[in-house]
Amino acid sequence: MNFELNDEQLAFAQLARDFARQDLAPFAAQWDAESIFPIDAFRKGGQLGFCGLYSPEAQGGLGLSRLDSALVFEELAAADPSTAAFFTIHNMATWMLCTWGQPALQAEWGERLTSGEQLASYCLTEPDAGSDAANLKTSARREGDNYVLNGSKMFISGAGSTDMLVVMARTGAAGAKGISAIAVPANLPGIRYGKKEEKMGWNSQPTRAIFFDDVRVPVANRLGEEGEGFRIAMKGLDGGRINIATCSVGAAQGALNAAQAYLGERKQFGKALAEFQALQFRLADMATELVAARQMIRLAASKLDAGHRDASTYCAMAKRFATDAGFNVCNEALQLHGGYGYLRDYPLERLLRDARVHQILEGTNEIMRVIIARRMLEADAPESIR
Repeated sequence: MNFELNDEQLAFAQLARDFARQDLAPFAAQWDAESIFPIDAFRKGGQLGFCGLYSPEAQGGLGLSRLDSALVFEELAAADPSTAAFFTIHNMATWMLCTWGQPALQAEWGERLTSGEQLASYCLTEPDAGSDAANLKTSARREGDNYVLNGSKMFISGAGSTDMLVVMARTGAAGAKGISAIAVPANLPGIRYGKKEEKMGWNSQPTRAIFFDDVRVPVANRLGEEGEGFRIAMKGLDGGRINIATCSVGAAQGALNAAQAYLGERKQFGKALAEFQALQFRLADMATELVAARQMIRLAASKLDAGHRDASTYCAMAKRFATDAGFNVCNEALQLHGGYGYLRDYPLERLLRDARVHQILEGTNEIMRVIIARRMLEADAPESIR
């Protein structure tokens, strides 16, 4: 097994690092403080391919692997986890449309989304269906060549500021097999948006509820076959869990970089903090956890790229471990800054706030444990998991 990145991967990572340093880092604090959704940054990132990283090349995407895409997302998140996370959400929704959409839908929307000219939101969660997503209630009743959507979605990133909504709605009976995925233009009559939620973090992307009141959408906008939506959603979430785990590692790397610099600059009791062995040990533990999390993500991404039968389990493992470890590293880095880490003059408190929600979304870490344990207890679970 080769753990070294090849020249092309290193080049993608460097491109993302340069973009993050020039176009995200100088503005991240302002976007956070003023709750600015940086559309121009997304469009500029789109010009570099960051809005269609793993979407098919036929629709203007780069067609990268999930492993290669993770390298890009990590670099973006090291500067601004909130904005990087929306890049990942847009990529997931765009990939779904470009993979399962009908040819006419792909022709109309594919390149507009992969280029970043227009943006997409992913709509699965509902007020009464978070972890239990298979019991969602939003309905899509068929009337001739249209679906009529009624219901609501909750906690939707980008809602009210994006152009396309990938909506999971019930077209059939109760349970997972009655759910279909539908691409819904965000400005259709009957769509209403709730208030912009006040959040602990992720302030560079708006979060709102969405209400559908007799919204008419062409049947041609369905992704895949009727009843295939939940399977598409779960495929999206496998990659989404890698993506959000990667954002945690990126945030942790940014925090660790800040802590390393601070320990060398700050003096107490007549010597630099970096000379105190207790603090050296804490720094060493942070780096070790970060490397372990990164390698687990890359293992899971490799499994997903290879179509491994247990890819979902490895994605759940990576998401659980990396989001917990990433938050812990951010918290330790803030502690090493002392009182200064609590001030908004330093990036630590923003990195910490942005990283906290990663333990909740794309499936809570408690649900990740359910997924892992369920697979371990199956009769055909491989020895490597069991």
